[in-house]
Amino acid sequence: MKKTIIALTFLMIMGQGLFAQQLPKEERMDWWREARFGMFIHWGVYALPAGTWNGQQIGNIGEWIMNRGKIPVMDYRNMAKEFNPVKYDPEAWVLMAKNAGMKYIVITSKHHDGFALFDSQASDWNVADATKYGKDLLKPLADACKKHGIKLGFYYSQAQDWVNPGGTAIRRLTKEGWANPDSVIIDAYTKEHKGHWDWRQETRTFEQYIDEVAVPQVRELLTNYGDLAVLWWDTPSGMTEDAAKKLQALLALQPKIITNDRLKRPDFPGDHKTPEQRIPNLADLDGTDWETCMTMNGTWGYKSYDKNYKTPQKLVQNLVDIASKGGNFLLNVGPTAEGEFPAESIAILDAMGKWMKVNGEAVYGTKASPWGLFPWGRCTRKETKNGTTLYFSVFEWPADGKLVIEGLKNSVVSAKLLATGAKVKAVLAKDGNLTITLPSSAPDQLVSVIRVDVRGKVADKIEQVKK
Repeated sequence: MKKTIIALTFLMIMGQGLFAQQLPKEERMDWWREARFGMFIHWGVYALPAGTWNGQQIGNIGEWIMNRGKIPVMDYRNMAKEFNPVKYDPEAWVLMAKNAGMKYIVITSKHHDGFALFDSQASDWNVADATKYGKDLLKPLADACKKHGIKLGFYYSQAQDWVNPGGTAIRRLTKEGWANPDSVIIDAYTKEHKGHWDWRQETRTFEQYIDEVAVPQVRELLTNYGDLAVLWWDTPSGMTEDAAKKLQALLALQPKIITNDRLKRPDFPGDHKTPEQRIPNLADLDGTDWETCMTMNGTWGYKSYDKNYKTPQKLVQNLVDIASKGGNFLLNVGPTAEGEFPAESIAILDAMGKWMKVNGEAVYGTKASPWGLFPWGRCTRKETKNGTTLYFSVFEWPADGKLVIEGLKNSVVSAKLLATGAKVKAVLAKDGNLTITLPSSAPDQLVSVIRVDVRGKVADKIEQVKK
């Protein structure tokens, strides 16, 4: 009976897809290009062991502990019974994102361990049925986002799933996790079983997994939580053309939604690319929208002993660098099993938020720099009714108090420091070199921004003299 209902549901969705269409890309992407800055949240059962299994610290990223540690399915399911995030405060999460200057949130509705943070009818491997907590975690987050004007997106692992039978598993050797005494046996088994290490993972086919778990769960996500801004696919391992088409058809349920490039490559490119843990070089950019996703420390999911956090200054510089190249920055937080953001993450968000309150206009809705990169910083720009606003973000304050920008053909209207509002001298020479005279020291400890308003439209590309 359940299979019949699922089949009928899919036929209804496909029928809807014949009549409903996604809005044009330019219309769907408008808010995203304005936002520039969002929060990624990796949260699930993997926060409970927090990087440690059977007394062993498991190497690599925290959310992969089941795979890297080769934890048996039943052991992992039993561990989930103790997942009880009683300190979870979705409104506090949303407000921390908003106060940090972030405009959207993307959360792992289901990661590769297959655990759903929502009450799913397609699988009992979900927070409502498999844990002590027993309640949907996404609904209150959706409500808080709506209340505070934050766009909401869901990450969904559409193919890789280590608990729900039939999902795929990317093979990782046990030595990448820990010195398991059974490594030889386990590695031989995974080689013969397409990355799986537990027979329970293979009791159904991939096609059954798609039809009975992935398709109905994505439909639940697209129908039960109001308007969604983003559906963030991940790791198309083993994806087939047929499976991708079934999942793609579901997007008709949310005509405004945008998706990334990880459903199935290369035939399902989505709306934007997703460089991970890196910022592309200028040579890598091809005009396609893109979004760098990055961790604050070394892991996505919570790992209690990973204290290698990037500084607020470095992360602000990353944000500005990304905006100067026309991209978005999706910065990750990995909450604890209790439902709290780590103290280090909170401090970073607070520092970035204070900077954004003063300098956010140099990020939101900006276009890429016409100069490319400067050795001392970056540039973003906005076209206005009467001209162009240029934002020069200075990473390294000039010792002589002068910035020289080559090739500008537009006369200067005004120039000031965003941190203090103080005017600065900006003189445009006949040769097109703009010289900005600055105070002896930087007014902002993280990144100081100089706003320069000029007449007319600035050229999309301005050549600098190579030295």
